[in-house]
Amino acid sequence: MEPIRRFSPGNYAAALESWSFLDLSGKQPLFTSPFGDLFFQSEDGFWFLDLLAGELSRHWQTESEFSNSLNSPNGQDEYLMIGLASEAERTGMRPSEDEVYNFRVLPALGGAVEVSNVELCDFIVAVNLAAQIHHQIKDLPPGTPISGISLN
Repeated sequence: MEPIRRFSPGNYAAALESWSFLDLSGKQPLFTSPFGDLFFQSEDGFWFLDLLAGELSRHWQTESEFSNSLNSPNGQDEYLMIGLASEAERTGMRPSEDEVYNFRVLPALGGAVEVSNVELCDFIVAVNLAAQIHHQIKDLPPGTPISGISLN
């Protein structure tokens, strides 16, 4: 199981097209988690685009902090979801070079964070779908029933 995934600059650009509601300026994609969450480097540190939460945040100021975090068991669990990716691989799911693990029903819409809700999906499609969903629900109050999601 690959703990990180790397894609071409063109694939990153295409995957991030739908995230225009977040400020990605000055941030260069480095790699992704097995689930397509993106890690970026900028002048002010290292950033994490969490596809489950639909949030971009700077978690690390230095390369050392970044590396130490992702090499720790807690960091691998929190940012890479290594345990769930390993479980998915044990069921026979192995992403091709253009795929990542993806949730059939995004947890933001009530989907479970468990292997029965995981599928393989094209990286660009998975990241764009997550963005479209998060953009549509980002201003809703917590607990709002969600229906009628449309994907462009």
